[in-house]
Amino acid sequence: MIVLTDDEGARFSARNRLAGQVSRLQPGGVNTEVVIDLSAGGSIAAIITNDSVENLALAVGKLASAMFKASSVILGVPA
Repeated sequence: MIVLTDDEGARFSARNRLAGQVSRLQPGGVNTEVVIDLSAGGSIAAIITNDSVENLALAVGKLASAMFKASSVILGVPA
């Protein structure tokens, strides 16, 4: 998954995009879990590097989007 904060002028091959607001950052030694509360309800989480969190200036309350390719999605249903 790709986390982005500003895609003005950028072009991506991934077409699936969920936008919202950062609700939680859980830093670790190398990576940070980023939780984005979605505008339409629900939330999505991504693990990105600590450097990426810093480069994107991510903070709770900041607008952000999660972008992904459909081939990266795994669905599960009750057995």
